[in-house]
Amino acid sequence: MLRWLALLLLLTSPALAHGLAFVINSNDASISLIDVDSHKELRRVPLLREPHHMALTPDHRYLLIGDTTGNALFFLDPHTGAVQRQIVVSDPYQLVFSPDGRYLTVAGLARNQIDIYDGATFRLLHRVPARSMPSHINYSPDSRRVFVSLQGTNRLIAIDTATGAVLWDTRVGRTPAGVLWHNGEILVGIMGESHIAVVDPASGRVVRTIETGRGAHTMFVTHDGRLIYATNRVAGTISVLDAASLRVLRTLRVPGGPDDLDFAPDGKIWAALRFASSVAVIDPATGAIERIPVGRSPHGIWLNTHDRLPTAPAPGGPS
Repeated sequence: MLRWLALLLLLTSPALAHGLAFVINSNDASISLIDVDSHKELRRVPLLREPHHMALTPDHRYLLIGDTTGNALFFLDPHTGAVQRQIVVSDPYQLVFSPDGRYLTVAGLARNQIDIYDGATFRLLHRVPARSMPSHINYSPDSRRVFVSLQGTNRLIAIDTATGAVLWDTRVGRTPAGVLWHNGEILVGIMGESHIAVVDPASGRVVRTIETGRGAHTMFVTHDGRLIYATNRVAGTISVLDAASLRVLRTLRVPGGPDDLDFAPDGKIWAALRFASSVAVIDPATGAIERIPVGRSPHGIWLNTHDRLPTAPAPGGPS
């Protein structure tokens, strides 16, 4: 009895609340919770079938986890990882809130649909048919347009968030993945090739390309806005770009299929390794890597150490 009580106190202690890494194990239908300081996996949160991505709600009260084939959206306490509730959502592969918090866009990769929800009530506003495999999402800074890569047709689609109208749908490269609005342009990782496409948001036209590595996947801006880290899954590398010029400054060797990543308070980078059932903790100054074993096919990753996290309200709402 005392051992179980001690475990409960550990999992809900204030010291734990602000030092968790959440890692989605897609092929194990679970989330690994890792202590950011000790790099130890504390426990796993079971889900349904195949989770992939996550999004923090605009009020920072919940971390949403999309379970695709489970057709469910889980609401987790970002302090502790405790599941608060779940709702039915069709095929939530990738999910991203608009900058103003009004919209939640969900890419249904298996069902070839893009759903735009009210960001507060989760009421479905628009369902936009997509040609094949809608994947990654990003918005214009004013939240008026949302851009989604279509992996199955090598295209990028632009949608008016208020109406659901398609503004343009153009070819950007073979198997496009990550999408990032940056300095008035859209960056798209071209996973079937080895570069990032720089796209004009008004027309969808590719204006130039940036060579990074095979399987160019997705991009993450550092908290100070000075660098962009771009993962190259097939090459097993991460390219470090100057955010102003988009010039590749250096390349980090990270075998195992680096995918999503996040930035820790100590300056290290945490990257999910899709092909190696582990997380890489990378020292960007030296390139040294520590690996933390997790579940099969780790995908989304998020650290709660850099976000304002208020106390979550009591669970409620639909289940």
